[in-house]
Amino acid sequence: MEELFIGFTSVTWQHLVMYLVGVALIVLAIVKQYEPMLLLPIGFGAILVNLPLETVWEHAGAPGFLKVLYEAGIATELFPLLIFVAVGAMIDFGPLFKNPYMIFFGAAAQFGIFATMIVATLVGFDLREAASIGIIGAADGPTSIFVANVFAPKLLGPISVAAYSYMSLVPLIQPPVIKALTTKAERRIHMAYHESASPKWLKVMFPIAVTMIAGFVAPISVPLIGSLMFGNLIRESGVLERLSQTAQNELAYLVTLLLGITIGSSMKAADFLTWKTLLIMGMGLVAFVFDTAGGVLFAKAVNLFLPKGRKVNPMIGACGISAFPMSGRIVQKMASDEEKGNIILMHAIGSNVSGQLGSVIAGGMVLALVPLVAGL
Repeated sequence: MEELFIGFTSVTWQHLVMYLVGVALIVLAIVKQYEPMLLLPIGFGAILVNLPLETVWEHAGAPGFLKVLYEAGIATELFPLLIFVAVGAMIDFGPLFKNPYMIFFGAAAQFGIFATMIVATLVGFDLREAASIGIIGAADGPTSIFVANVFAPKLLGPISVAAYSYMSLVPLIQPPVIKALTTKAERRIHMAYHESASPKWLKVMFPIAVTMIAGFVAPISVPLIGSLMFGNLIRESGVLERLSQTAQNELAYLVTLLLGITIGSSMKAADFLTWKTLLIMGMGLVAFVFDTAGGVLFAKAVNLFLPKGRKVNPMIGACGISAFPMSGRIVQKMASDEEKGNIILMHAIGSNVSGQLGSVIAGGMVLALVPLVAGL
């Protein structure tokens, strides 16, 4: 008789909390439409894995379907790399080629990663865990998952949830930070843009060159950068149009769906409801704020050395995070709200594209340098 009601008697308050967390993520996905492709499967996965006996994870000594997906796609790092192939196929580096200096904004906006690493070590996390937490600031979910899986697999649940949750909240997080650091006059700065097609040889050679440079400078970063650049090469080659469209659509949607529900399955109550989770969520927000602030302040610093007619709108510095193309669109909307007709979208997208590249490079640097520093 006791086994008949085991589904009810085995539920704890921790499980009830996780059900609420899962429902909250689903509500954000459906009602607010914050990254529904990710938050909805993550929320449902969190509910599934916390149901009595965790049969979707393991039952009677046999792995459940979510454990199979986790071991096949997350433990092997396959899902994040496939996502990078899809993202690479979506990216047009043309705006970056027209304004190469935008690459510096993509680098400056990674400041939050390393600042948060320092904060995380000060509050008690070891260096590998701190590095995994800091990567949340890159606003790049796949990179966060990849690094966390290497350095801190036990923290994968809260890190991935924080990364994707804050990515979806970029429209709420970035504008207040930008406004706090800029004046109305700075937000109204116009930037000239000259339309010109980038040569095809440059678009084709760029992903090849970036991959090779990464391979020589930081070999451990090649899986991340190589996957992103391979997707971009498919796009720019011009001979694999159907494959490029498949990568941008079917591959992206399918892998994102599987990735989301598998991430949700890592949110077991016993592992997720800890003080570390609260710290990770808090520091993830700090990392996002620092990244945005770092990009804006760098742009303001650049303006100190530019003549009056050639100053950059410092808001584009905030686009140096990897939330592509959301951050670029937000900055353009802010520019239009300040002054109708102020079009800085292409500059913002150029900075945003460089941020996507910068976040992957930052992830590669962390993977390469942290083991060396930790071994000292």
